[in-house]
Amino acid sequence: MTAAGRIRLVLCLLLAGAAPAAADTARANKFLDAAAALENSGVGFDSQYRRIPYPMGDVPANVGVCADVVVRAYRGIGIDLQQRVHEDMARHFALYPKTWGLSRPDPNIDQRRVLNLRVFFARHGKALKITMDPRDYKPGDLVTWNLDPRGSTPHIGIVMPRRSTDGARPLLMNNLGQGQIYEDILFAYKITGHYRYAID
Repeated sequence: MTAAGRIRLVLCLLLAGAAPAAADTARANKFLDAAAALENSGVGFDSQYRRIPYPMGDVPANVGVCADVVVRAYRGIGIDLQQRVHEDMARHFALYPKTWGLSRPDPNIDQRRVLNLRVFFARHGKALKITMDPRDYKPGDLVTWNLDPRGSTPHIGIVMPRRSTDGARPLLMNNLGQGQIYEDILFAYKITGHYRYAID
């Protein structure tokens, strides 16, 4: 092979390697755009059980819980967590928590439960280290907490590019009861999980 041929080969290999990275960056940006578009302080917090269509079902847009923020953001990049969680639970039900006394998966509610999402993201995404260093939490990451130090109140949010007032921490898109909003809560509660799913 000539020197020019070797150079062309190297360039082709480099370009082939760069294409997936560029696609991943575009997907991550699209996910973050979808999450940002959810911002709406008028969305009420409502965790009641509702029958919804399957697949691509959702509770009314003016209500939801923290998990609905995540489900809705992933729909922005064509990922239906309702279907994916349901199918995984149908195949591997024993791996999921039975906190609610269920005997089988239920696509009306399973994707709306943080504990189920934790199992799903750990199985099909990346379970990342929990630290107290804000630099370890990248835009698009998913964080879960326990809001109740004396019990169990699971919560989930999406790490966003926007920063806290002092610039020290990323803000989270979530619904903690004040609507689908940005909040500076990364270290406000005990972190129970740190995940990345389907954007890299």
